[in-house]
Amino acid sequence: IIDNKYSKSILNHVKLIKILKGGFIMFAPKHILVPTDFSKYSDAALKRAVEMAEQHGSKIYLLHVIAEHIQQCAADYCLSTEMVKQLEKGSLKAAKDKLKKEADAIVKSKKISVVFDVKTGNPAEVILSEQKAKKIDLIVIASHGKTGILKQLMGSVSSKVLKGAKCSVMLIKP
Repeated sequence: IIDNKYSKSILNHVKLIKILKGGFIMFAPKHILVPTDFSKYSDAALKRAVEMAEQHGSKIYLLHVIAEHIQQCAADYCLSTEMVKQLEKGSLKAAKDKLKKEADAIVKSKKISVVFDVKTGNPAEVILSEQKAKKIDLIVIASHGKTGILKQLMGSVSSKVLKGAKCSVMLIKP
């Protein structure tokens, strides 16, 4: 039993905890969402999520979001609607294949439950929607370390997720 004055505050704010020997409290997520763009930064986030899942018996939800639509025209050149649909279909299949390969490798080596999905849309919005739909306890997401004008122009998926998430977010920095 923990009798320190901060315990009640912590217990009120964190639903999933483990009480360790000596009365220490540890956050123990059961459902971890790992958004990936297949970058080395996302790989680092996945590695950390796998370590946590192994430690706590958590289930990992691996998610890749394909940005809404392929631009059909650039300058004076346009792709046909059929060509755009083929590119989108190919992109979706390639992403699913890559996620399946990653999930299979994790399950084979670590005996962790992994579910994967590919969605299309605004990445931050889709991640937050999945968090709610899957009752996620923790999102482990990579930061690409963009700064200055590049960050202002592009926005940051991880920043939007941090601001909008209704669960804990672990940001893995480069």
